Amino acid sequence: MQLDALNEFAYEGSDHQPRVYGHNGAVVVELHGEVDLLAYQQIVPLLDPITGGTASTVVIDLTQTTFFDCSGLGLLVRARRRTKARDARLAVVCTDALTLRVLRLTGLTSMLSPVSTLEEALRQE
Repeated sequence: MQLDALNEFAYEGSDHQPRVYGHNGAVVVELHGEVDLLAYQQIVPLLDPITGGTASTVVIDLTQTTFFDCSGLGLLVRARRRTKARDARLAVVCTDALTLRVLRLTGLTSMLSPVSTLEEALRQE
């Protein structure tokens, strides 16, 4: 999928629209603001074509999120399942202590291996 084509999937009606861009061969999805049930419903149509597309690495950057609930966890698990099904890699960037704690308590830290920076996510293999 061409990066320009990804813009059509950006949802409207929010001041915190995801930013999607290419970086060193990866597709980066930078989420902003609250990631709750409403955001989940709006982000899935954007994220599914990306995680099911041709990029060998998809990075979900959570550093600009202000709230992250169980819907966000579901979003990450869905993205992981979709990238893994096609032998691609999902990387998660997260620095928020509360979100990291939730990932750890739910056992998702080992599955998602969140890192602190985009550069670190792109170096992971």
